[in-house]
This record gives sequence, C-alpha cells and structure tokens, in this order.
Amino acid sequence: MCGIIGIVGKDPVAERLVDGLRRMEYRGYDSAGVCTVHDGQLVRRRAPGKLMGLVAELARDPAPGTTGIAHTRWATHGAPTAANAHPHATGELALVHNGIIENFRQLREALMARGRSFESETDTEVVAHLVSELVEAGQSPEDAVKAVLPQLRGAFALAIAFRQHGDMLIGARLGSPLVVGYGDGETYLGSDALALAPLTQKIAYLDEGDWVVITRDGARIFDKDNQPVEREITTSGASAAAIEKGNYRHFMQKEIFEQPTVVAQTLRSYIRQVDQTVALPQFDFDLSQINRVTIVACGTSFYAGMVAKYWLEQFARLPVDIDVASEFRYRDPVLEPGGLALFISQSGETADTLAALRHCKAAGQTIAVVVNVPTSSMAREADLLLPTHAGPEIGVASTKAFTCQLAVLAAFAANMAVKRGRMDRAEEAEVVKHLLETPASLNAALAHDDEIAEMAHLVAPARDVLYLGRGQDYPLALEGALKLKEISYIHAEGYASGEMKHGPIALIDEAVPVIVLAPSGPLFEKTVSNMQEVRARGGKIVLISDREGLEEAGEGCMATIEMPKVHPLIAPLIYAVPVQLLAYHVACVKGTDVDQPRNLAKSVTVE
Repeated sequence: MCGIIGIVGKDPVAERLVDGLRRMEYRGYDSAGVCTVHDGQLVRRRAPGKLMGLVAELARDPAPGTTGIAHTRWATHGAPTAANAHPHATGELALVHNGIIENFRQLREALMARGRSFESETDTEVVAHLVSELVEAGQSPEDAVKAVLPQLRGAFALAIAFRQHGDMLIGARLGSPLVVGYGDGETYLGSDALALAPLTQKIAYLDEGDWVVITRDGARIFDKDNQPVEREITTSGASAAAIEKGNYRHFMQKEIFEQPTVVAQTLRSYIRQVDQTVALPQFDFDLSQINRVTIVACGTSFYAGMVAKYWLEQFARLPVDIDVASEFRYRDPVLEPGGLALFISQSGETADTLAALRHCKAAGQTIAVVVNVPTSSMAREADLLLPTHAGPEIGVASTKAFTCQLAVLAAFAANMAVKRGRMDRAEEAEVVKHLLETPASLNAALAHDDEIAEMAHLVAPARDVLYLGRGQDYPLALEGALKLKEISYIHAEGYASGEMKHGPIALIDEAVPVIVLAPSGPLFEKTVSNMQEVRARGGKIVLISDREGLEEAGEGCMATIEMPKVHPLIAPLIYAVPVQLLAYHVACVKGTDVDQPRNLAKSVTVE
C-alpha cells in the first residue's frame, strides 16, 4: 500500500513525481500529494481521491523546483482527506511515509506538551515534528534523522525534503521497502523499481534499518548502527512499458490473458525437459530431512497454499500446517526442529507474512519463499527462494500471480516427493508431462471468455453468491468468492461442498446464485449430490466442469461453463480462469473500478 517517490534532479520534478505516482496506482490509494523545494520554500499540493485531483490542483497552482517528494496514501490513521494526505510539513521540512508508527500517540502527546501543534489525524505527522524540532534547534538534517529513527516503533519507509537544503533528500526504511535509483546527475527514491523505471534501471535496495542521504551526485547509505555501508547496485529490469494495458479494457483483463505465457515462463524455470524432471533453484539443505511444512500466507496467496497442502500431503506424504499470516504469531504455534516454513507472497513485502517469516527464522525453521519479486525482503531472507515469473501485476485483485504461485508449488511438491522417495522416475515424468500441458489448457479455458461475459448479467444483480468445491477445488471456491467480493462488491462465500448442509444451506433461495466447481473425476458424484440439494431449495446453479461433467449434471442449471478435461494435478490452475473471468465480467456489468477497487491495496505493508 502507499507509494513513495523522491527526486533530486536537474530539471523541474513535479510532472515526473506525478508520473511515478501513476506507476504505483496499482498499490491502491485514496489521496495523493507532492512537495517540491523551490527558492528556500516548501511548495506542497495535496488532494483526496484519485490522481486526477492532484493533477488538477497542480494545473491551478504549479509546484516548481528540481527536488521533491510525492506520495499516494492508503488511509490508516484518519480519513482520506486533503489534510491527512501526505506530504506532511512543518516550517522546515516535508515528509512522506509508508507504514504505521505504532507509538505515535505517546510521541504526539509529548510533542503537544512541548507546544507543537498538529494539522492532521495521522501517525506520520509526529515524525515530521520530531525531526523538525531538532532541525529548528540547530542540528543538521542528518543528525536530526539519526536521532529520531530509534524513537519510532512500527514500520516505515520515509522520504524527507528540507526547506534549507534544496539539493538533498533523506530516506529511511524499517519493515517497508525503499529503493535508491541512480541517474545521470540525478538520484531517486522509490517504493519499488517500477516507480523508477522511466528514470533509471540502476537501483540499490536498502536493507532493514538503513537510512540514506541522496544528492545529485549519488547516495550515502548508513545501516541501523549509523555506520556507512555500500549496497549493491543492480539493474532492475523493470520495464517502462510494463504498466501499459495495450488493447485490453483493464489491467486485470490483460493479466488474466497473460496467464498461459507467464505460467509457461515460470514452469520453464522448474522443469528440465531433456530428462523430464523437476528441479529447484540451488539451496544448501537436505529436503529429504524435512519432517513438517508450515505454510503461511494472506488472501489469494493463502488459497494457493491450501492447494499446496493437498499436493504435499498427497505426493510427498509430508504433514502440512497452514496459517493465515495475520494470526500465525499470535497463537504461538509449535515449531519443531527439522521443519520447513513456506511463505507465499506476490510482493515479498506483505507485513504480516514477513513478520511470520522472521518469527519462524528465530525459532530455527528452514525458510522457503514463493515470491514474484526476487529482490524483495522475503526473498533476501530465505534459505530457498522459489521465484514466480508473472511480471508486474498491476490489478489489485491477483490473477496471474496466483496461477504462477500454483505452478511453482506443484513443482515444489513433486520435487519434495522425489527427494523423500515417494515418487519414482516414471511418476515424476508423468507429473512433468501434465505440468507442460498447463499453458495450452489455460488457453483453452480462456477461449470461453465470451460466453462467461454473456452470462455475467445473471449473477450481477445478486446480493449474495455462494461457491462450492471439493478437495483441491475447495480453495478455488474460496478464491472465486474472494475475487467477486474484491471487484464487484457482491457478498460471496466459498464452502467445501459437503459443508453446505451444515448451515449455509439456510441461505439458499431463488435469489442466491451458487457457483459449483466440479471437474469430472472421483469427487464429481459427491459434488453433484450437494448440487442437487441446492437445486431442491430453488438455488440457481452455475456449473463449471468439463464436457463429461456438464453432460452428466448440466441440465437444469442457470448457466454452465465448460473447461478442458485436465489431469487433477493442474485442475486448480485451469479452474482459476473461469472464476477470475466471472468476477471480472460481473464487475464490468456493475460498473465498478476493476483495477483499483475501493478500500483495497495491492501490497499490504502494515499489520
């Protein structure tokens, strides 16, 4: 959530700052602001709502200056108003912040007792006052920041501009990502490489506790102990074209249709086609000695983990626990020696998941991470990095990141089974064969887009929708319900099919569509039986199955969606497509903001 960009430049920066914010809109936000330094003055412009409000404000009242900071805010403390929008400012400095200052109330009370007055309801403003207080007392900006950072509890990425130092910015990070970009006579700060992509490809990632002073000549980086350090400068690879929709109406639609390509790219990293084996990136521990796996994730990534639990227990015969990251540490889980903790995150910066990772690391667990950003905090702290290759995902509702996670987790489960002696050479080759069929099957699923669009108007009027699935289709039912909630604002719930009669069946009437995921196979008859219970109570059924399943049970349904006949191993990847497309087209019918749904953030970097 939130986006930060800062530039110490040669030319006016306001327009480029706004462009950087535009590249971070995918993170989700509800206000935006810019502050430049010009002729010893702080020039600040802020607006609630989308970026067009800030653009209009700058058109009415420009912000000159060659140094500046900008921010998109996702409201935590205080409503999304202009007064609460960043940057926050005093007479001496302006500051933007991603994260939460947990002890801000105590700090605020102490500052007010010393005569400081506040303009906003935010936690962030206390940091501006703490630093400003020291600058006003004669300390240098560097010394003031160095003195204030240890007083802050929580998570933060900060960028600070100073009225009397128009050729300098100071940044700092703890728990929230921040990168430094190096240009030709210019230096940059950003929440991620994508924000800086049009400006530079040369970036350095700050480590936990680092703070940095940037000028036109470069950057001086200090660690948490205030010692000068060097951080590796890498080529980001972030493409300035990565956020173009092309011919698609929305980023989400584009990303749904990219899935055959990105899943193929991801699988290519894990499959050796020459000998039909599954391979993992290099690591220095023995997978065969792992005695338990603990999977931790949030949201859509959690549902990918639920599917992985089925695979790891089925193929590797390995016991698996799975937890929602936000609850994990607080139940004080038992973590025995010899365990592997597996974390799943698109961004690799999700605050709850990162905190759980560090908890497991402190408890002696081996750490594996499935992430889409190989330079992220989770990636850098892992013993085994399992990258996806989905590319930047701009739509807030995850689509291609989910299927790429599933592809990696399927390969990981197969490799774990081989290492534990639970899968022989012929069985491994069979798994590889089916994994390689996935991109073509995804294309076949996408071919039904038009018919899904046509039937979306049947679901759009509903106030409540239920999703049912058995076995590894149960997590897909949960994911389908989540997608519909996220972007269409229809209340939806996913259930294991057999649980319908244990309470939720009371909700069934003619106004409640029930989406049933039921590929033909061993569990099909059981699911159809549950479907008949719904039908007997007037429920309107949308059946998603292959041709064989639709021929057997499709009669009398409100609508049917045909999927290709696939092996059960890859069925979760393929059946993700229709639930994504259904949510997408229902949202289009309702006219909601598909790519930036209300109240949601792409990367949740606060607990």
